[in-house]
Amino acid sequence: MLHHIEEPCSLGAHAAVIVPPTWIIKVKKPQNSLKTSTRRKKRTSFKRKASKRGNEDNKGRPFVIKPISSPLMKPLLVFVNPKSGGNQGTKVLQMFMWYLNPRQVFDLSQEGPRDALELYRKVPNLRILACGGDGTVGWILSILDELQLSPPPPVAVLPLGTGNDLARTLNWGGGYTDEPVSKILCHVEDGTIVQLDRWNLQVERNPDLPQDELEDGARKLPLSVFNNYFSLGFDAHVTLEFHESREANPEKFNSRFRNKMFYAGAAFTDFLQRSSRDLSKHVKVVCDGTDLTPKIQELKFQCIVFLNIPRYCAGTMPWGNPGDHRDFEPQRHDDGYIEVIGFTMASLAALQVGGHGERLHQCREVTLLTYKSIPMQVDGEPCRLAPSLIRISLRNQANMVQKSKRRTSMPLLNDPHSIPDRLRIRVNRINLQEYEGLHYDKEKLREACKFEEAGVLFAFDFPAIPLGIIVVRGDCDLETCRMYIDRLQEDLQSVTSTTQRVHYQDQESSFPRVLSVQRLSPRWCFLDATSADRFYRIDRSQEHLHFVTEISQDEIFILDPEMVISQQVGTPPGMPDLVVEQAVIAGDLLKFIECCKKGANLLIQGPDRCSLLHHAAKTGHGEIVKYILEHGPSELLDMIDSETGETALHKAACQRHRAICQLLVDAGASLRKTDSKGKTPRDRAQQAGDPDLASYLESRQNYQMVSHEDLETAV
Repeated sequence: MLHHIEEPCSLGAHAAVIVPPTWIIKVKKPQNSLKTSTRRKKRTSFKRKASKRGNEDNKGRPFVIKPISSPLMKPLLVFVNPKSGGNQGTKVLQMFMWYLNPRQVFDLSQEGPRDALELYRKVPNLRILACGGDGTVGWILSILDELQLSPPPPVAVLPLGTGNDLARTLNWGGGYTDEPVSKILCHVEDGTIVQLDRWNLQVERNPDLPQDELEDGARKLPLSVFNNYFSLGFDAHVTLEFHESREANPEKFNSRFRNKMFYAGAAFTDFLQRSSRDLSKHVKVVCDGTDLTPKIQELKFQCIVFLNIPRYCAGTMPWGNPGDHRDFEPQRHDDGYIEVIGFTMASLAALQVGGHGERLHQCREVTLLTYKSIPMQVDGEPCRLAPSLIRISLRNQANMVQKSKRRTSMPLLNDPHSIPDRLRIRVNRINLQEYEGLHYDKEKLREACKFEEAGVLFAFDFPAIPLGIIVVRGDCDLETCRMYIDRLQEDLQSVTSTTQRVHYQDQESSFPRVLSVQRLSPRWCFLDATSADRFYRIDRSQEHLHFVTEISQDEIFILDPEMVISQQVGTPPGMPDLVVEQAVIAGDLLKFIECCKKGANLLIQGPDRCSLLHHAAKTGHGEIVKYILEHGPSELLDMIDSETGETALHKAACQRHRAICQLLVDAGASLRKTDSKGKTPRDRAQQAGDPDLASYLESRQNYQMVSHEDLETAV
């Protein structure tokens, strides 16, 4: 194929963001002028010394960038932090290396962003994609400030971190799942440039305290600038516990789920110790000349947050809906004002269920005095700061790329006049196991589905299960479409309330196939079926950005991770359930997962009226317990057997399986539920002779009770 060598390369569909190879100029290495022959030993030693000296002195790259200006180009610089959010970035790094010029993709674990930004500082229309957590974005913005690039390139975010609050604010979602790189590049190219306020933090010694009364603690904050929030009190103490534990044992924090579970445990510990209960007695807050200290002391806040963006603590909205509070303006991230919010333990608990804190002020400057060492955090970076005087003031505004609502994914939307007034769309549901195995095989996931509108008979080819038909407007977005699907589910439940199972006769088998008419779990999400080779999940926080016609025209696929298929085609009734029960008792994890993928029902109960979770908890098979908790419905947690009235937590406590007890408690198993003899799991652990386990269960039981009371008070 030598005749193709001279053909020009168009750089493909993403030519606008790819750095052309012609821009990269190789730098010649300096030649060694010593040509006279010397002894071999001396020459060898000279080369070795020169190479060592060269490695130390020559830190520059073997190439330079010489761009050719073009108004149609938006060259992209990609920074990937492989350690963010459970080390997910390694795969992302490889994907961008494949799609783009490898010279425009940089691994932040190998080097910082400074050298790359200096290398590309003269490239016009440059855009930056930060793949990592909010800390990664802040790091890049700080380097841009130091380099004083004019104009500063806008920064987009691919969320790989744990909280990703800035990414949520800019419509990039709460975490990367499996969206194709080609879609991400389109969003970066088409995104809207918005402004983000950035705030200075100036720290001095508290002038009101003599030198001998200053307590131990850090003398400066980990960051002098924040983009998201600055807080002190309870939440900062929890973050500090997480940070110290991760520094000591980094191998234990390799997934986003485990990180969030540790946050929950650290919050529980701090809650019992009440370490932040006296915060209001040791701070003074003045906002634009207004002293808020009396109100802080009156309401006994245990956490104070200075918030720049609407999102906080992995997606919550602590400022709440401004419509019901006429004293303040709506919150914005580009208005030059910072929001001051106070929290008690009750309002922090309510925050996770849609509540908000106490709105205190919207201001341009803050003066904060602390009179004891207090945990603080700056954009998730924690420390324990000695008594100090802290001044907060506006620093500048950064250019950011906000993900925009797109109308170009489908040919139907190229012409606005071709958008129909009404769309009649079939909704198909897919379970997690089949999605993970077949999301790269669109044909199998699209296999024929036949739906009779009477709502009585479903006939289809596994794995896509028809849920029903909805009628929506042609310009309906997915956020609105979700309401229609939830309403369809309610109608389906009412139709099948007297008959909980739907039967149909398979054409190739004499056995009827039985399907549970399950309610959609709260975790269901839309699947985009328009990419060339695969399906991918759409983050719920991004549903308002997508139109229905962008992901499909005549049918919608949704992923329900908790959907269970009770029986597979061509298998005698009860056979998969019998096999899966034997696999659980034997502790055969691979066989158990295979049975689940073939349709075994996780809700089955054997002759002894014990569920699969009961068996796994009793026999101590932790990996099976973990799999059931991740893929089974939530009602399994507190399901009881009919003989003894025990839950799976009772079974694990009787056998003194501490790790399994912790898994069940973290998943939300009730610690107050009693068996037929009136015994709680804590009582069972005490009877089994394990006082440590009994003490742990008792402490978690007290926490559940207090949390419930705080939540009721907040509501």
